Amino acid sequence: MQLTSIPKNETERLLAVKSYKLDRSQYDQNFNIITNLACSITNMPNALISIVEEDEVWFKSAKGMTICSSERNLSFCSYAIANDEDIYIVENTKKNLKFINHPYVKASNNPVVFYAGVCLIDKNNHKLGTLCVIDHKENQLNNEQIKNLKLLGKQVVKLIELNKSNHKLKQAKRKLIKKNKMLKGFASQVAHDMKMPLANMILTADILKKKYNKSIDEKGTNYLSNIKDASLSLSSYINNLLNYYENSSIDKKNVECFSFNQLLEEVIDILNIKVNCRINLPEKDFDIVTNRAALELILLNLITNSLKYNDKPETVIDVFLDTEHETHNYISVTDNGIGIAEEKQKKIFKLFSTIEETDRFGQRGHGIGLSTVKKLVSKLGGNISVKSIQGEGSTFKFSIKK
Repeated sequence: MQLTSIPKNETERLLAVKSYKLDRSQYDQNFNIITNLACSITNMPNALISIVEEDEVWFKSAKGMTICSSERNLSFCSYAIANDEDIYIVENTKKNLKFINHPYVKASNNPVVFYAGVCLIDKNNHKLGTLCVIDHKENQLNNEQIKNLKLLGKQVVKLIELNKSNHKLKQAKRKLIKKNKMLKGFASQVAHDMKMPLANMILTADILKKKYNKSIDEKGTNYLSNIKDASLSLSSYINNLLNYYENSSIDKKNVECFSFNQLLEEVIDILNIKVNCRINLPEKDFDIVTNRAALELILLNLITNSLKYNDKPETVIDVFLDTEHETHNYISVTDNGIGIAEEKQKKIFKLFSTIEETDRFGQRGHGIGLSTVKKLVSKLGGNISVKSIQGEGSTFKFSIKK
């Protein structure tokens, strides 16, 4: 059999069909729900979502029929998209001269006698295929059923267009992941290449001060001190930046059970605190299950900030753990430090955002630590927030998924 006609915009229509990049799986529940509804609305035993390509018609969803594809010349959907109207109905194919000898009509088992196909028309007026209902006996649709079938057809088009948008997003995500990997590699290489020259600058400054101490005046000594301080600051910046990128790949599935208070004690040992400080651990210890390395880094950053940004004779830090919630553990770190201005609290978790010129040791922050903390908390399935009063202190509260 040959089609009597093809759509006027066939070349553009075929390009449009390919552009949507639909897969041929019939297991997508979103499409299957629509064919189920089509059968229910029209009281028909069969419904298909067809995509019409150059030589073949394949079915994204099939209700009541076990069929994946058909030759285009044999498909009723081909007649539907070649029709000028947006719906094509044949109430009795056995009485229609165009189909009387059609193999699907003459079939001994379950012949196609009634057919109604709503064209799937995209925003550029391309007929991609049809949403059709089929019966094995003569039948008809009333106006309400036709109206509802057309509405379902529009929903199919929205699903197809959404599929295309999702495909583009996945492609963009893959490209971003690839670029991010390249940037991380580049940043890591540059950082490591810079470490040795910086170490040499720090060492050279110390040697010059010691060896030529009597020959250099106070102004020259200050210059050397500035060189050393700047080199140390840049070295710290590089280490923090590397830490930020390296911990972006923390595996949240790499979990273990451990004592929270023991972890805190290890963090305090690592910090080797030189200032007058009192850190209050939770009164009751709990075992928690999460990524230990990630939580250790979070606590290191938060407690370090509590130590650095504090102007009190004694630094007081309270760490609290709440395990009573069903889905998350909640941890807070409270200090009696300098606090954070309200207008700055919203941006402190952004990369490279700083809130103070220098800390108590005269060092400038790089705006990386809290950004790293936020990223790690997110990786652990939680959120972080801050409450602070200038001159009184700050409380950082974060959650981690159980």
